[in-house]
Amino acid sequence: MLAIKNFSKSYTGGKKAVDNLNLTVNAGEICGFIGHNGAGKSTTIRSVVGVLDFTEGDIFIDGHSVRQEPLECKKVTAYIPDNPDLYEHLTGIQYLNFIADIFGIDGAARTEAIKKYGDLFEITSDLGSLISSYSHGMKQKVAIISALIHKPKLLVLDEPFVGLDPKAALSLKNIMREMCDEGSAIFFSTHVLEVAQKLCDKIAIIKQGCIVAYGKMEELVQDQSLEEVFMEVTENAK
Repeated sequence: MLAIKNFSKSYTGGKKAVDNLNLTVNAGEICGFIGHNGAGKSTTIRSVVGVLDFTEGDIFIDGHSVRQEPLECKKVTAYIPDNPDLYEHLTGIQYLNFIADIFGIDGAARTEAIKKYGDLFEITSDLGSLISSYSHGMKQKVAIISALIHKPKLLVLDEPFVGLDPKAALSLKNIMREMCDEGSAIFFSTHVLEVAQKLCDKIAIIKQGCIVAYGKMEELVQDQSLEEVFMEVTENAK
């Protein structure tokens, strides 16, 4: 579903934020992407979803090139950034209907989805209020609901649990697993290694723009914790 091939990204001055990164996330898999601040996680994620341009390597979503066929990729992808930037002059329900319009979701399907996830995240009663009045956690919930409306084949999340209350975080984890059981793929970054170990099928550890460990969770961790593995590979990697 997601294939990143020989991907590199450089910024001004020629310094590579990501260097020759390769990984795949198949349908039905949850892949966690972990690393220190500044390791290249957000750069990679933003390139996957088409926010950042790049010239080295390629990224494929459902067989389509992000560089050559960006619209086809966006049709089947949903992205939840670490800091949701919503249209604050709209109400929550106006924003969700706007997103549903973009993806061509019919009235019955969007109403059902908004009701389902609004109730699950306990925000239905607030959807008539302006987004500018929402807390960070409420904005995060609206961003999550907007990402789920069109049933994406690939869900990409950058630190998705930041700002969520414990119940909402548990609901999101359950949704992520249900989506994969139905054939979607999920690629997300997190600093919460305990969550990653319990939730992920695969893990990729990045340090200074390079993958230093990648594979199935049980094969990488074995009889250790993910935290122990992370500390070991990041300290030993040059």
